[in-house]
Amino acid sequence: MATSPIARPLKERIQPLPLIPGLEKRRVKALSGEQMADLLVGRGMGLALAAELNSYPGPSHVLELRDALGVTDEQASRTKTLLDQMKAETIPLGRRIIEKETELDRLFSERKITSAHLAEMTKTIADLQGALRAAHLHYHLEMAELLTPEQIRRYSQLRGYSGQVD
Repeated sequence: MATSPIARPLKERIQPLPLIPGLEKRRVKALSGEQMADLLVGRGMGLALAAELNSYPGPSHVLELRDALGVTDEQASRTKTLLDQMKAETIPLGRRIIEKETELDRLFSERKITSAHLAEMTKTIADLQGALRAAHLHYHLEMAELLTPEQIRRYSQLRGYSGQVD
């Protein structure tokens, strides 16, 4: 006779979380080494997918695909300027995110976290993450202004985006 999941004792219904070995050894528990490296050099980390997947190219990828896109010298120069501006904006934000995540982790590890610290720290981190995402999205928007419609179409094609909505 099968019993209802509700009728089983609570300890039988609760499944332990799968462990990911090594997470507790991370320098910053909430960030992988790859995430930290990306934050420190201003990589997009998928933060601009709303733009990227809707035909708003990213400056870094445009420079990588320069020849295939037929990017002019003027477009390349302006794209490089946008990329430099983006990195000047995003790298400090990435560093601040790492600093704040490190501080949050330290407060927990030293058992000094309070509700007030928690609220303040998570809001600060969320604000920084939002600013970082907005910056990456902004430069995709700027990039679309520099390219022709044909270059944008070709970019999407080269990046493997069909343009079809699922």
